[in-house]
Amino acid sequence: MTIKVLVVDDSAVVRQVLQAILNEAPDINVCAVASDPIFARQHMEKQWPDVIVLDMEMPRMDGLTFLRQIMAERPTPIVICSSLAEKGAELTVQALAAGAVDVVTKPQLGVKGFLLDAKQDFWQIIRAAASAHLKTRRVSNNAASSVARRQETVAATGTVPQDIVHLARTTDTLIAIGTSTGGTQALETVLTRLPRTSPGIVVVQHMPEKFTAAFAERLNTLCQIEVKEAENGDRILPGRALIAPGGHHLEVQRSGAQFVAKVFRGPAVNRHCPSVDVLFRSVAKHAGRNATGIIMTGMGDDGARGLLEMRQAGARTVAQDEASCVVFGMPKEAIKLGAAGEIAALDVMHTVIAR
Repeated sequence: MTIKVLVVDDSAVVRQVLQAILNEAPDINVCAVASDPIFARQHMEKQWPDVIVLDMEMPRMDGLTFLRQIMAERPTPIVICSSLAEKGAELTVQALAAGAVDVVTKPQLGVKGFLLDAKQDFWQIIRAAASAHLKTRRVSNNAASSVARRQETVAATGTVPQDIVHLARTTDTLIAIGTSTGGTQALETVLTRLPRTSPGIVVVQHMPEKFTAAFAERLNTLCQIEVKEAENGDRILPGRALIAPGGHHLEVQRSGAQFVAKVFRGPAVNRHCPSVDVLFRSVAKHAGRNATGIIMTGMGDDGARGLLEMRQAGARTVAQDEASCVVFGMPKEAIKLGAAGEIAALDVMHTVIAR
């Protein structure tokens, strides 16, 4: 079956190049291009696409507003094609939270050459998007209101509530999570349900450089736990989740009785930096049976072998089930390898962590 793609971007060069490289794939056809969402709507009235490739910053209507309209009217897989500009990163993180399935970054200079070089990766992203299982997004108001109450307490008294002070103690257990396509939404679902007493968490979410900081900041406003982009030497503490920075690997190391984060630049592993395998293998080595590994929605097989090493080291290992995945790639490969000791739906993953 041919995948019908609509490209919406205000750059004529981007529209031209994307149309050319996507039409080279035997199973992909760009059915229309549009310079903004208003023109896109006119095309969609004639033929609804299977996948939309969407820019964020455009005239007349921005990509985020358009995406939210589409998700409310007729949920359709949307791949964000965004620049690395700070404003673009912030909008893109909001778009992923609103239901976009993946993001491709484009440089502000040399965009034509970049897209041509990334042609085959783009094909795979479009194919994964076309098979994505889209679900209605639910926003967790309880977590947000808990954070608001915490911030009000600090502002009024000038002190941190007692239930946060005890988090300065170290922990001998940790949770390692790896995810990719659809993972931004999945992580929000899981992390917003966790109490401040949860074990320390380390996360690899496949996401481009400059986007992870905005993603972590957004989650931190929604969650009861602290969420931050990992920095080298950060302690892994109860009530804290560290997210690997885009373009950097994240490892867990032991320092006496404490777990600490090691953040470093390195070559891509399984075509990814950060790589889930890099994180999981370090957890297997340094935490062993004191850890739980969770692999969630995502395209490809990154993390499957690392999760197997965790299981062989005595860790508890969990894979997200197919029904709740946006893309059942990474969990599927982990299950095939025998790396997953348990299979769980996204809606109960927070209870898996609590156990």
